[in-house]
Amino acid sequence: MSLKPLEIDLDYLRQVLVELLDIPSPSGRTDHVQQYVGERLSALGIPSTLTRRGALSACLPGPRQTGADRAIVVHTDTIGGMVKRLKENGRLELKTIGTHSARFAEGAHVRIFTDDLDRVITGQVLPLKASGHRYNDDVDLQGVGWEHVEVRVDEPVEDIAGLRALGIDAGDFVAFLPNPMVTPSGYVKSRHLDDKAGVAAVLTALKAVVDAGITPTVTAHLLVTVTEEIGHGASHGLDPDVAEIVSVDAAVVAPGQQSREDAATLAMGDGVGPFDYHLTRNLAAIAREHGVDLVRDVFDYYRSDVAAAVEAGAHARVALLGFGVDATHGHERTHLEGLRHLAQLLCLYLQSDLVFPEWDAEPEGDLADFPSLAVQPAGGDGPREGPIGID
Repeated sequence: MSLKPLEIDLDYLRQVLVELLDIPSPSGRTDHVQQYVGERLSALGIPSTLTRRGALSACLPGPRQTGADRAIVVHTDTIGGMVKRLKENGRLELKTIGTHSARFAEGAHVRIFTDDLDRVITGQVLPLKASGHRYNDDVDLQGVGWEHVEVRVDEPVEDIAGLRALGIDAGDFVAFLPNPMVTPSGYVKSRHLDDKAGVAAVLTALKAVVDAGITPTVTAHLLVTVTEEIGHGASHGLDPDVAEIVSVDAAVVAPGQQSREDAATLAMGDGVGPFDYHLTRNLAAIAREHGVDLVRDVFDYYRSDVAAAVEAGAHARVALLGFGVDATHGHERTHLEGLRHLAQLLCLYLQSDLVFPEWDAEPEGDLADFPSLAVQPAGGDGPREGPIGID
């Protein structure tokens, strides 16, 4: 099948991204954002269902009624915080949700969600020594860590009793406000681009496919997870017929990395290990043949939805496509051009066939029929005479 680049609606992408960012969704409190994604899918004519644990699943049927499927996985949950302790001074001690540094939390505006759903309390994360007029140089000498910060609540409260009167208690969620901004030059600055920019890119790609009237070559599932930031990710909710999984997540823009904000990224490996040899090289070939700006990269301190899927026993090839993000889990920034390239590659991938459509139609097969020698030749000698599998 000839793959066709599709028109990417950047206005839609920008709108969806800003709306997603405006919905607080730290891991563990994601019902609202899942409702939003489900409504966006419904507007595209794509039905969805929700698992008991809150993961959202949707499907674009392909022409084949049998064989293997593929899945694209993104996550809507973000890093955040939880009230660990009510402090005697009327402020809050935080426990992190997900992995992020208190260095980037200092100064952040937050929303504190009590059990009273009609009341949202705002606040701000401050270092314990926040006044230069009081502490002088000690402001710069205090350490960096969650034990060195607290939440100042935007209410007239000075003690634990006052906090309790507001309805605040241990275990309440604290969401860091994103403060999104799209610059005239196309940069997107915000907290929580990981992975809401990925969700926006996936929804934009699906819109392009639907608008073009294209039926995916292979039935494509969408799994939107809600616990990626705490390590569970795509550990459940995947269709058993899925043979290829592509996770979409933030790519690391930093010294020593090849990822760029204005390009899509193909991760070849991360902190868990290498991604599938055949699927990664197939994605690279699709990008190269159709003019998608794609760079390859390897990440050290990184895991994604597919790591959880594989650890949970998913019997599939896995890969990760990303959008370049500077200062991940901090003051994040990406670029609309990189998101456009990512959405375009997803559109092309949905039009392509599986890497090994006949082989992957079944969960296992005879060793002699394994087709990988065409792209990864085995030239060494085995326990028998002669090279393996080569005439």
